Amino acid sequence: MRQTIAALLAGSLFGLGLTLSRMVDPAKVLSFLDIAGNWDPSLALVLVGATGTAAIGFRLVLGQRSAPLFAETFSLPTARDIDPRLVIGAAIFGIGWGLVGLCPGPSLAGLGLAFRPVAIFVIAMLVGMAAFELMGRLRSRAGASASPAPSTGR
Repeated sequence: MRQTIAALLAGSLFGLGLTLSRMVDPAKVLSFLDIAGNWDPSLALVLVGATGTAAIGFRLVLGQRSAPLFAETFSLPTARDIDPRLVIGAAIFGIGWGLVGLCPGPSLAGLGLAFRPVAIFVIAMLVGMAAFELMGRLRSRAGASASPAPSTGR
């Protein structure tokens, strides 16, 4: 229960920061991404501030604690490979961000502001996530049915 409350508080603080910085406003994000036009560099300061705060926080916490407050171990990524799947996923994310000015975190925070385009984006995002999950399951089943049957030892 403590872990859930901590996650709720951290998520709420994150959403508040996104809202105060106006990263939930697609027009603001698109003007930041438009470096050849009417560029608004203010979100660069938000990104630098967030990255700097996270970097300092990770160094302090990982250097002083052997485990998080509400879990048995830290859950840190171990993969370091840059493979085609990562590159394609990053490209799709970037293209989507550039087209509509939204990404998952700010879009969820922006739902509270009742912007119709944000709601449409979140619905499309959830449909895309469900389709990805369904395709993965179908591929797993297809791979399992194509593999030879296990021997019974007889």
